[in-house]
Amino acid sequence: MPASGTFSEDLADVIDLNALGAHVTKTITYEKRSGNPTPRVCEVRGSMLNSIGIPSKGVEHFIQNVIPFYKDYDVPLVVSISAYSADDFARLCEAISVPGVDAIEVNISCPNIEEDGKAFAIRPSSTQHVMAKLRGASDLPLWAKLSPNTGETTEVALAAQEAGADALVVANTLLSMAIDTRSRKTKLGNLMGGLSGPALKPVTLRMVYQCTKVVDIPVIGCGGISDAEDVLEYLIAGASAAQVGTATFIQPTAMPTILQDLVNYMEGRNIAALTELIGSVRDSDAVDAAVFMETAP
Repeated sequence: MPASGTFSEDLADVIDLNALGAHVTKTITYEKRSGNPTPRVCEVRGSMLNSIGIPSKGVEHFIQNVIPFYKDYDVPLVVSISAYSADDFARLCEAISVPGVDAIEVNISCPNIEEDGKAFAIRPSSTQHVMAKLRGASDLPLWAKLSPNTGETTEVALAAQEAGADALVVANTLLSMAIDTRSRKTKLGNLMGGLSGPALKPVTLRMVYQCTKVVDIPVIGCGGISDAEDVLEYLIAGASAAQVGTATFIQPTAMPTILQDLVNYMEGRNIAALTELIGSVRDSDAVDAAVFMETAP
């Protein structure tokens, strides 16, 4: 499935949207938002930085104009939402729980004004607080999108599950920075932004592995997926599904290409279903995962 922010209705002119496992929309907010100052995107070696700032036309526009478009497809619609406080998250979650929406991906990796701008998913306590508010606002499945900018990966994952998350999306972008050495100015108008693309994958792959060791809910791998090999790594690490983001900017047909390559991989190895691969990493001879997570710097 696509990662939020990298998918729009325009792709219907390029690929068969019915071939995807789900449609994940660009993140929306309750009110209209213009987003961050430009430049919002820059290329770095092997990856990219973005500081889009979640521009949004608001929830009412989304309900009236975007949801009807996806009703023509026999694929679950997952709406990504963002807010600055737990109460605002709950208000938006309730407003977007309408017919046509199958699940809500909650971007708790965004700033939390109640915690001096720190993302909800940085700490277990703030994760638990916001997810409990969200769970009380909707009966739809809730996917908590976690952040790689935390040193408490497993604790945050457990807090999200305990507060009612039905799945985890692991993970969002990594806070990063780039500077133009000629002008000595930062390459993004908002100074810092999120790193995505191949450089992010080793970080989020590690997070997926750690999370699947402690939670009972599905984990969706997200970060740096460019081809079928990347998807296979996530599945073997324990992910139940995968999201493709930056690769679609480079090649709009990346997702159907990956799907076909996965079929070819299965047929070449007599694998009946990809579920056979989930969590199949051969780690019994490695350092015990629980011990590693307790002792790693």
